[in-house]
Amino acid sequence: MDDGLSKRNLWTYTLGSIGRDMASMLYSTYLLTFVLYTKSLTDAQFSVISMSMIGIMIFDSLNDPLMGNIIEVTRTKWGKFKPWIFIGMAGTALVYFISFTNGRDGWSYVALHIAMYFTYSITFTMNDVAYWGMLPSLSSGKRNRDMLTSRTILFAGIGQGIAAIVVPTFTAGELTLGGSAVNAYAVIAVIFCAFFIGMQMITLLGVREKPLPPKGGAAISKVSLKTVFNTVKANDQLLWCIAIFIFYTIGSNLINSVLGTNYIYFEFGYNGFLVTVFSALGAGAAALVMMFFTPISKRFSRDQLIRLAIACVAGGSAFMLLAGLLVPSSAGIFKFVLMMTGNLFAFTGQNIFYLVIMVCISNTIEYNEWKTGVRAEGIIYAIRQLLTKAGHAAIQGMVLVIFLLTGVKDFTNRIADFENQASKGLIEGAQKAEGIKAVLASIPAGKSAALLVCITVLPTLFALAAYYFYSRKFTITEERYEEILADLKQRKASAPSQC
Repeated sequence: MDDGLSKRNLWTYTLGSIGRDMASMLYSTYLLTFVLYTKSLTDAQFSVISMSMIGIMIFDSLNDPLMGNIIEVTRTKWGKFKPWIFIGMAGTALVYFISFTNGRDGWSYVALHIAMYFTYSITFTMNDVAYWGMLPSLSSGKRNRDMLTSRTILFAGIGQGIAAIVVPTFTAGELTLGGSAVNAYAVIAVIFCAFFIGMQMITLLGVREKPLPPKGGAAISKVSLKTVFNTVKANDQLLWCIAIFIFYTIGSNLINSVLGTNYIYFEFGYNGFLVTVFSALGAGAAALVMMFFTPISKRFSRDQLIRLAIACVAGGSAFMLLAGLLVPSSAGIFKFVLMMTGNLFAFTGQNIFYLVIMVCISNTIEYNEWKTGVRAEGIIYAIRQLLTKAGHAAIQGMVLVIFLLTGVKDFTNRIADFENQASKGLIEGAQKAEGIKAVLASIPAGKSAALLVCITVLPTLFALAAYYFYSRKFTITEERYEEILADLKQRKASAPSQC
């Protein structure tokens, strides 16, 4: 293969992300919803599940550099990436299947859940690091690299979009597969695992890698946790970006977590299609922001975009809060439309903020080179992955505390009982629907209001905290960045040439 990007590699590599991200979103986004609405767990059991997930997420956040080092020293006749993509795919698909098809409950389920989640943290990291690590090896040059990256992200988004539509729509409400959430999640898990394996096999069988250098050649640069921490320590601007990114991650994901799903079910009825519509509008806003961000960023400064983002988040959240508290539940679809409108603005602001912060993090690469003489792109990318996982661990902890304080599980357990009875044929679909409707009618208004505050006020506070650190501590403005680039260019021009 030459240094260009072949059509074969372009298509067979990128198609692998559709099934992969479809199945990944089922597990990462809807696992807790599955637990709440199909398992009857005590507060102690749910707490153990949540705390174990937090610990495993933190462990997983430290895994990426180690897995990257293992892949770099791998030498097989199938290349260095494919063996780990395959092993990770097979192990992760098995975790998905067992997690959503087992009939356990109580402490027996808690033990299985912990075992599966820990296994997932290892197997998916194998697949994830190897799959994305393969990308730079398949092309060279900005045009080819951008084409491959953008196509992969597009197809990954398609996979995530399919999951976001299918899972809520067909696991709660009149369209529930198999008559109960228990059966629906099992069916969806089997289908998604089949797509996951099938699409990844297209990549494994279709992609042609470049020949690997022999063992004993050039020394491989390994990334250790010590290297990562030393990079952060030496780069003050990266350190502040870490604080900004963590606050952003927590705030932006609260509304899209199981908290938002529960609020919709409690306030508007046990209908997964409403969750799909609510999230789809936000996803559409995100797509538009990504499409037009480049021309917009040329016209407005980062400071202006950040302020716009904060205004959208705060304004949209305030609109949702007021609509949720002041408009009566009897308004039905009208109230739901108002909530969606507020979410549209909040989600737009969150995505503008995200893209600006990504630019800021990227700019710390040149700052690092200017300050220390080393660019450290790979390390800074690994740090972003670590932060994302750490942020989700923090969200899991907050969800646990909120559920325990609000007593949400008392009601989800009763709904889970109806779902399990329906899955075993003990009650008819109409009886299940009436029983769940009675459960929702018994929920005090204060419970829904508490969830509403958590998905509106808390994200605004975290966004304001992120903006505080950005405005007070991040100093790489557009002007300073250009000065850094000019200085680096001058240094390279004046450095003695090495023959």
